[in-house]
Amino acid sequence: MTFEPRHHPLAPAPVFRRRVLSSVGLAGVVLGGSLAVGIAGYHWWGGLDWLDALVNASMILGGMGPVDPITRPAGKWFASAYALYSGVALLTSVGIIFTPGLHRLLHAFHIGEEEDQRPESRR
Repeated sequence: MTFEPRHHPLAPAPVFRRRVLSSVGLAGVVLGGSLAVGIAGYHWWGGLDWLDALVNASMILGGMGPVDPITRPAGKWFASAYALYSGVALLTSVGIIFTPGLHRLLHAFHIGEEEDQRPESRR
């Protein structure tokens, strides 16, 4: 995804909407893939059935914490690694979602600065 440089005008609303939708879609792919890995790991290494694996992976990925205790050593190793990864995945997804809006806000500030610095506007 590319954004307009500082000296270009603000992107029109349809372009901005497309950027927001693509950002939400990309964040959904990151979160969905992370959730799938978590479900599979909790099921195969943690010994949980599919629904419990879904609940545990969702809670860890959302930052809430585990629901079911893991008793297998392989499951504990997986749960530890998945918890560390999930924090990064969640923050990354939030960053991806907010990027178009933050860029638009900062770009609008720069447009105002450039107009103030033009010689003809200093009267």
